[in-house]
Formats: sequence, structure tokens, C-alpha cells
Amino acid sequence: MEGILLAQKDVYDVIIIGSGPAGYTSALYAARANLKVIIIAGVTPGGQLMLTGQVENFPGFPEGIPGPELMERMKEQALKFGAEIIYDDAIDVDFSSSPYRVVTSSEEYLGHSIIIATGAAPRWLGLESEKRLIGRGVSSCATCDAPLFKDAENVVIVGGGDSAMEYALFTANIARKVTVIHRRDKLRASKIMQERAFSNPKITFVWNSTVTDILGEEKVRGVKVKNLLTGEESIIQCDAVFVAIGHKPSTDIFKNKIELDDEGYIITRDVVKTNVPGVFAAGDVHDKKYRQAITAAGFGCMAALEAIRYVEEVKSKAQHGQA
Repeated sequence: MEGILLAQKDVYDVIIIGSGPAGYTSALYAARANLKVIIIAGVTPGGQLMLTGQVENFPGFPEGIPGPELMERMKEQALKFGAEIIYDDAIDVDFSSSPYRVVTSSEEYLGHSIIIATGAAPRWLGLESEKRLIGRGVSSCATCDAPLFKDAENVVIVGGGDSAMEYALFTANIARKVTVIHRRDKLRASKIMQERAFSNPKITFVWNSTVTDILGEEKVRGVKVKNLLTGEESIIQCDAVFVAIGHKPSTDIFKNKIELDDEGYIITRDVVKTNVPGVFAAGDVHDKKYRQAITAAGFGCMAALEAIRYVEEVKSKAQHGQA
């Protein structure tokens, strides 16, 4: 009975799981190719840019643009060319046979091709003040937001890995001083990144310490820091806090369905192809290196172009089979 019901359902050419720059860009390209496209955007769509106040490094907006507005424009452009959208979360997938199946909390959808654009969420400190000040001096992306703090007296970086050192070095070119706060007595970053950070006179380190509070009402004014060895607390004045303690890819529903690495990122080959034919990944869900809105959009374009080719092949084979 279930097989009959599934056979009666409409089959989309492309199902896009996730929104944000990757999801909306892939929807735009696939819809413009006259394919039947649906975006499963999630209950809270738009990705990390929904938490970004001003985006200054996305081409085409010389005056900058608020993150939520940029996402709204991308969405409208995809819908203009015929993409459908639902605001629901995907809770399960079945890639064992074609057409592939995506299950949400209220419905299930069939598609010849799938583009996974579920992104990766930054790991936060878990402070109430941190949540309140996101976009007001608290950020998980120094590459995106540090230029907003040109000539700042001090900027804090929390973390000790390669991303934290990359952020510290990048921000040192912009702010007058950078303070790295790390919970251990040595960095986890690669040797070359450590050497670069240690040799930069604008970067100082606070070891064996954690940030217990972020100070400020409308914007960041400083951080409260606790030394884990002595228990002593102190306050460091600063204008911004960049949290660089890692990201978690949103791939829980894809475990044992496609290949993931040890961190949970989707393993791709030929840029956006997964190990399942017709299933592609785009954006932070597989890109742990760049994590920019513009690169996510680029991956979304690539995934859509691959999906278009794949769907054309599927339909061509079906027509020849009928003939």
C-alpha cells in the first residue's frame, strides 16, 4: 500500500534541504532551468546570516546589507523563477532507491535529485549575554565582521585552534590589539599558525581561562574572565568578541545515509558530489575551510548545475526505456 501511495506523489526534479546562501542559490539555478524545485527551508530559515547585522563583503552591495535582508532577497529571487518553499524541518531521508525520499515533521517528498544545504552551526559559549549581543559585537566569523571594528582598542578571540589563530591574525591587521583567551596552557593550532600568532606584537594571550560573561547592553564593552587554575576573575575591556571554538555540521539525519567524516561533515568528491548519485552537498555542510556567504552561494550554484545534468540524464534514460 505504501509503495502505491508513494508512486502517486508528485516527484520533484530537485529537493533542496536547507536555506541560506547555498540553498537559495541552488534553488535559483535549478528553477531557472525549468525544473520542478522545492526548498525545505526549515522552521527557522536563512542560515547563519539571519544572525548577522551588516554584511559588507557580499559582492553587489557596496554600502553593505543586513544579513536577514540579503537572505530575503535571495529567497524572493528563487521563488520568482518558480521554486516552491516549505518552512518545515527534514527529519529523515531515504537514498536507497530513486526517486529519493525526504521526510519532514508533517509530510514526505520525492525527488530525482537532492541538494543538501543544511549548513553548520557555530559552537557558542552558552552565555545569555553572548546570545543577546550576537550581531552587536559578538560573532562567530572574524573574517566576516572584524572589518566593522577598524582601529578598535581591543578585540577578543576565544579559542585555540587554527580558526582562532586565523581570526587573530586577520583581526590584528584591523584592530589595535587582539587578545586570545584559551582554556588550556597551549594552543591546538598547527605549528605554523602558532608561530605566526606568537610573533605578531599586536596579539596577546590569556591562558587557562574561560569567558564567563560578556559585558555591555547595546554593544560589547568587555568580557569577564575566570582563571581555571586559581579561580581568579578579571575584566578585560574590548569592543568585540569572536568565538572560534568550532562548528557542528547539521548532518545528524544523514548518518549512515551518505559518507560523513569524523567531524560529521559530508565527504564530497568533484567538489559537490556525495557518494550517492544525484545527491549533492553545498556550503558549510561540507566546507569547513572557507565558510563564507559567497563561497556557500558558489557551491550552491555548482550543486544546482550538477543536479540539472543528473536530472536530464535520468529523464533521458526514462524516455529511452519507454521507447
